[in-house]
Amino acid sequence: MLAGVAQRTPVDHASSFSEMLGAPVHLKLENLQRTGSFKVRGAAYRMSRLTADERARGVVAASAGNHAQGVALAAQQLGIEATIFMPLGAPVPKLLATKGYGATVVTEGATVEECLAQAAAHADRTGAVMIHPFDHPDVIAGQGTIGLEILEAVPDAQTIVVPIGGGGLVAGVAVAAKAVAERQGRSIRILGVQAAATAAFPPSIAAGHPVTIDRAGTIADGIAVARPGEHTFPLVRDLVDEIVTVDEDHLARAVLTMLERTKLVVEPAGAAPIAALLAGLVPADGPAVALVSGGNIDPLLLQRIIAQGLVVSGRYMTIRIPLPDRPGQLARVSELLAAAGANVVEVLHTRHDLGLTLNDVVLQVSVETRGPNHQRDVLEALGRAGYAPEVAGD
Repeated sequence: MLAGVAQRTPVDHASSFSEMLGAPVHLKLENLQRTGSFKVRGAAYRMSRLTADERARGVVAASAGNHAQGVALAAQQLGIEATIFMPLGAPVPKLLATKGYGATVVTEGATVEECLAQAAAHADRTGAVMIHPFDHPDVIAGQGTIGLEILEAVPDAQTIVVPIGGGGLVAGVAVAAKAVAERQGRSIRILGVQAAATAAFPPSIAAGHPVTIDRAGTIADGIAVARPGEHTFPLVRDLVDEIVTVDEDHLARAVLTMLERTKLVVEPAGAAPIAALLAGLVPADGPAVALVSGGNIDPLLLQRIIAQGLVVSGRYMTIRIPLPDRPGQLARVSELLAAAGANVVEVLHTRHDLGLTLNDVVLQVSVETRGPNHQRDVLEALGRAGYAPEVAGD
């Protein structure tokens, strides 16, 4: 059903992450999927099961990017007209890619929820078939093919770590993986990961039914879903062993770590399983597979994430140093930083900082460091020299 549209993506052993966990770690690289995301699987399977009459009416979808591209490509390959509603703030690369696959793109709503409502209205008005991003049995089944591929590549996997938005991906993977493991006469653990800023499943599980939460801002826009699906919720409740959350710093660090350690560009939602691993939330009880769900990221966001990831990992620091306004101070601070092994990236020397007297200036220095311990050494070296350094942002 997926042949010719979606492709089988690689499963790579990750030695550096294995060392961190103390158990073998493998990466299922859906960021290398066509369209750069797993979403094409569910969209293709859903559309492959449409009747001839339904195909003739076309399809409609709503998405901030990954589902939009998946629907657009699957529709193009299957010869179906597609209309995609995307929010006004959708990343430009995702918007252009969706248009490039031949879909008609409508940008009107401010949020994905508004776009979903507009897509539903379009379906009612035109007869087009709504292709939901996660909450349909065929979409869930299409995503479940990833679980089958994982266990073919890593038959002894004990844990599969999966990002969760609306629940379609983790539900499909859990159904498929647990069925295979049961046939093998063993169990397998499914660990779901949500962005802490928009984690709808924990309160929903506690309530016993899907609940709607207020969406806070998160860099992991691909899993920023305010309410679990009606179809996905019972599957996640019954089959996912644990759901953990990761904060924005962990997500930024995960994107940076993937870039440096694996040379792969991964979007924050796709890096959520890596963020959970780095945060110590993945059990070291046997081989684990982290499902890297996508790699579509706006270059400007990637630039900001790299900067934040460097700060979080202790490799970049901006220091404010009040100085007496007399010759030689800048040179002395530079010598101290060089002696401490800190590489100066940027310098700002100003007399216009609030609270300064007429005889003082502030030196703001951004430096590259080798980690938190090295940062402490740099600050202590400045302190011993009589300065009172402050880390900007603390």
